[in-house]
Amino acid sequence: MATTRRDYYEVLGIGRSASHDEVKSAYRKLAKEHHPDCNPDNRVQAEEKFKELSEAYEVLADKEKRKLYDTYGHEGVSRQFGPGGFDFRRDFTHVDDISDLFGDLLQGFGVGGGGGLFDLLVGGRTQSRRRSRGGDIRISVRLGLDEIAESVTKELSFNRFERCQECAGEGGKGKETCAACRGQGQVQHRASSFLGQFVQVQPCSDCGGTGERVKEPCKACSGDGRVRKPRTLKVRIPAGVSAGHYLPLHGEGHYGPAGNGDVLVQFEEKEHPLFLRQGDDVAVEVPVSIANAVLGAKLKVPTLGGEKEVEIPAGTQSGAVLHIRGAGIKHLDGGVGDLLVRVVIHVPKRLSREEKSLLKKLDESKSEETPAPRKPAR
Repeated sequence: MATTRRDYYEVLGIGRSASHDEVKSAYRKLAKEHHPDCNPDNRVQAEEKFKELSEAYEVLADKEKRKLYDTYGHEGVSRQFGPGGFDFRRDFTHVDDISDLFGDLLQGFGVGGGGGLFDLLVGGRTQSRRRSRGGDIRISVRLGLDEIAESVTKELSFNRFERCQECAGEGGKGKETCAACRGQGQVQHRASSFLGQFVQVQPCSDCGGTGERVKEPCKACSGDGRVRKPRTLKVRIPAGVSAGHYLPLHGEGHYGPAGNGDVLVQFEEKEHPLFLRQGDDVAVEVPVSIANAVLGAKLKVPTLGGEKEVEIPAGTQSGAVLHIRGAGIKHLDGGVGDLLVRVVIHVPKRLSREEKSLLKKLDESKSEETPAPRKPAR
């Protein structure tokens, strides 16, 4: 892992809105450029650079990891890797991309040549499967605008796999080499296509990719090494989250020999009957009488925290937007949005004779002409 935690987008030289194909293309170009076998005079530095590029690609090429990184930065994805940070053998999950990304450079990675970076990437993956991290759990939480505006604590209940206490997670007594894969944890299948024969490598279904089988399976967990149990957590949700944001709860996921996975709390927003969210601002429409719009007035308007008084300036036009500073939603990184009050002049449908007479007199004595038609604003 690189000693400095540079921004992953900066590492690959791409913008934050880059598409998956652009991420892949940037990695292909830079990985070839910094491949250690292409830099024999500077191999150590090239290998460190290649690791940094691969860590960035591992995150940005994965939709969920990228969303976590975009929301929470390095902290959001740090537990996606094992102890000590990103490691090729354990954490690089895009091995299937290697032939596509590097093509004929595979020879340079040590295929048939004795070691090299390809062995660093692919070699030893059977061992990493034996000491795999537990799976993640995804939970959706629906929040109202009032809950999003301020920090709120939610109680989450879910089931997860925990370490079996009877067999200490071993699955039973005694281990033997899996006969199906001969301890490799993976098996090869030969298939034919119009391009010719090819070999497909898959995890061994008999041992689950571990390379070993238990002689006497544990009765408590049926040889799995894990048992399903209920779990309840109280989680503080920060103000300002949006639909699609994730909150990672590190180590609260399923049990695994190399550590528990995470719980990923994904947020959904409930539609509010009165307010409309616009980023960290909240918008509301307030009907105003003709008299108040013309003469000006002080009116009480609803906010997420209760009613507040707002001044309607004389001559306010329908569609005008008034800002109440700090009455919106708290930013994730500090500060507060505004309440946007959109004025809608209410035109009464029923008028008394006296009201009609007054309006006619007002129209006849008007001191300002009605503006001419104009092109609508975009």
